[in-house]
Amino acid sequence: MHTISKLTSDDIPAAAEVIRQAFATIAETFGLTEENCPTNGAFLRDGALAGELEKGAALYGLSDDDGLSGCMALKRKEGATFYLEKLAVAPWCRSRGYGGALVAHAAEEVRLAGGGTIRIGVMYENRKLVRWYERQGFSITGTRKFAHLPFVVCFMERVVR
Repeated sequence: MHTISKLTSDDIPAAAEVIRQAFATIAETFGLTEENCPTNGAFLRDGALAGELEKGAALYGLSDDDGLSGCMALKRKEGATFYLEKLAVAPWCRSRGYGGALVAHAAEEVRLAGGGTIRIGVMYENRKLVRWYERQGFSITGTRKFAHLPFVVCFMERVVR
């Protein structure tokens, strides 16, 4: 059993820790370091997450019997478009459907806010993750290599009905 709720600034330390631990496994697999990819969630500072909330992002947490086990951030961009960021499930809680539950919750929040599209950017080289998002209803809209990142960014979107 799990619940998903909107988090507050008081929840930032716990949420940032879940994000760091979740992203650390991918950073290790793909050789990402704070030097070559400082914006990766594995290196997230509590203050940076607090700054996201101050800029209008909504942070949601998934809690189960183990406490806070997953989280995500939603940001409204242009018009009816929202960005899903920092989707993270603690490594010890994976394969329980929590990621899918967070995506479904994001879609419902976007729908309730009058939104129509959720966009994300993921590491294209992480083919397993790209396929997972496709199973969640996202489609690839393009890719781009940024000079400051050691990987190709895969842009994806999902229409919310």
